[in-house]
Amino acid sequence: MQIILAPDKFRGSLTASQACEAMAAGIREALPEAITHSLPLSDGGEGFLETLVQATHGSLHPITCHDPLMRKIEACYGISGDGQTAFIEMATVSGLALLKPEEYQAMQTSTYGTGELLKAAIEAGVKKVILGIGGSATTDGGIGMAQALGWQFFDENDQLVEAKGASLSTIHRIESPANPSDVELIIASDVTAPLFGPNGAAYVYGPQKGASPEEVELLDKGLRNLAARIAEKGLGISSLAEVPGAGAAGGLGFGLMAFAGATIRPGAELVMELTGFQNALSNADLILTGEGKLDEQSLQGKLIGRICQEAQKRQIPVLALCGTLAAKPAQLQAMGLTYAASILRSPVSLEEALQTAAERLREASFWAVHLYCVGKN
Repeated sequence: MQIILAPDKFRGSLTASQACEAMAAGIREALPEAITHSLPLSDGGEGFLETLVQATHGSLHPITCHDPLMRKIEACYGISGDGQTAFIEMATVSGLALLKPEEYQAMQTSTYGTGELLKAAIEAGVKKVILGIGGSATTDGGIGMAQALGWQFFDENDQLVEAKGASLSTIHRIESPANPSDVELIIASDVTAPLFGPNGAAYVYGPQKGASPEEVELLDKGLRNLAARIAEKGLGISSLAEVPGAGAAGGLGFGLMAFAGATIRPGAELVMELTGFQNALSNADLILTGEGKLDEQSLQGKLIGRICQEAQKRQIPVLALCGTLAAKPAQLQAMGLTYAASILRSPVSLEEALQTAAERLREASFWAVHLYCVGKN
């Protein structure tokens, strides 16, 4: 039996690669003769960089840059083995996980560090850059990223404004860099939010980044102002703000389109394409996947949902393991899952669950494959 191992990360406990290792160990106990193929995946958020560097036999390149609050840190971009494509995971430099809860400040955070990584990758001579933009701490419309690439933003007094969320409403004039890059940019994101409005970046994601109700309104107003100034500059038509994904990462999706000519692709779909997932299914008998939380969002074009779509085309059963199982049986069945279960067998503290995730995933993989084989026979 050939089994494809295709998990996402288990947030806070296991990377996708570590999840593959735990799954493989459990399968070896249940079915020693099974052949496993590890394909760690991502939807554009945490683990995106590691997944694509590993899949393309690439390398990591560290630089000194700035975190969301403009403190110096070291972060990496990746380059594929053939040297043609760079990979950036914005969460590693502009992500919420870099901040303590008391530091969540949507008005003050910036994507400047993401721009620094992007600039370094472009200067490395690649032809294409793919950016995973999940897990952000920012709501600056991408002006921090743009500033790092040489764009300048001025207020009505013709003074430079700081590239952060609080400055969006004060932008009056925009100046482009003298030598803009022509490198192809692709955004990997499964967020479909527009830039502004009740379903936009500020209202939907601002609160989890520390924005109060009043600040959410200010940020939304600022994002509207940015879109208007972009339209005046002739960098994009007004409908650019309505493109699904423009509101991703606090408007970084919009900023990358407007300031760098980027295009948006569904993150899970793009990663599966780059890792050769479809080709790997040609001889597969079973797929074992998983993630930290399996819920209704997993049904909406997220990674496991897309895995099921591909598997159904070839009538390959899919078993899913997760830390938290929050979807209803009917939803899981509609998704196309053959089996789904939490790796937690008894009530435990969050700390213990995170610390023992690998062992629990190994055991759950053993039982999932064992039960599948018993049922099949």
